[in-house]
Amino acid sequence: MRGIKRLTLASVIAGLVGLSTLVSAATPANLEKHEGESSSLESRLQAARQEGSIWTALALNRQLNGFEFGVQVREGTATLTGAVEDQVDRELAEQVALNTQGIDKVDNRLTLNPELVEHVNQRQQFAQHLEDATLTAIVKSKLLWNTSTQALDIVVTTSDGVVTLKGQAQTADAKQLAGSLATNTDGVYQVNNLISLGAADTATTRAETKAKKTEEALSDTWVTSKIKASLLLNRDLDGLSIDVETRTGMVALKGDVASSEQKTLAVEVARNIRGVRGVDADLLKVSKPIL
Repeated sequence: MRGIKRLTLASVIAGLVGLSTLVSAATPANLEKHEGESSSLESRLQAARQEGSIWTALALNRQLNGFEFGVQVREGTATLTGAVEDQVDRELAEQVALNTQGIDKVDNRLTLNPELVEHVNQRQQFAQHLEDATLTAIVKSKLLWNTSTQALDIVVTTSDGVVTLKGQAQTADAKQLAGSLATNTDGVYQVNNLISLGAADTATTRAETKAKKTEEALSDTWVTSKIKASLLLNRDLDGLSIDVETRTGMVALKGDVASSEQKTLAVEVARNIRGVRGVDADLLKVSKPIL
């Protein structure tokens, strides 16, 4: 017991000594030092975020994504390094950086190199190839998610932002809807709707109708995710301003849209997703224009 008491007392004394050391170290000068270090760390983190934002914006810009840039931010000033083809690209890169939140000034050190054109074209062709593949996947997904087009056998291809649809539909409405889903996809420049209309096969039609009626109920999470994705992928809607909730297939839309036409379109997009039994848009408000 005595040993335990001595050990406990020693621990207390050691703790008091340590506390005394910390208190003595907490002078105004040291506190200012720690505050300065914290402020410096926050400043570096903010600069890193701004550098990432600028680099991403440059990489996503169709005119500039073929060039290689160096970006450094310090105290609200962005320094750009690298080479571009001409003065137009140089000025555009500066404007992109200047439009980043928190950037007050741009130190544009970009040099001009007309010989970059071949290298840039190669990179842009590669980027376009990836974008075309992405657009093809998006259009295929939208067709699969939609109640009226999920059963259609449609082949989707994309080249330079031009989407081509081939296959067969039983009705003109189904063909038109497939074309509209592709046309309303952000990034699509043009749609060649080559879907042919076949004579209605009564047996096939009955089988498809029965399959739709007996289709296993889709989860509310799946329905919500597909509606959100469809709203975001629609070029005529600001999907980020619309909230979606689904309960047992009943969908509630909330948020703000710019016009009654956009509200109608949002409801239509949601209603056509597989698994949706109804759409309530009472809380989807039309924003009043600012005069």
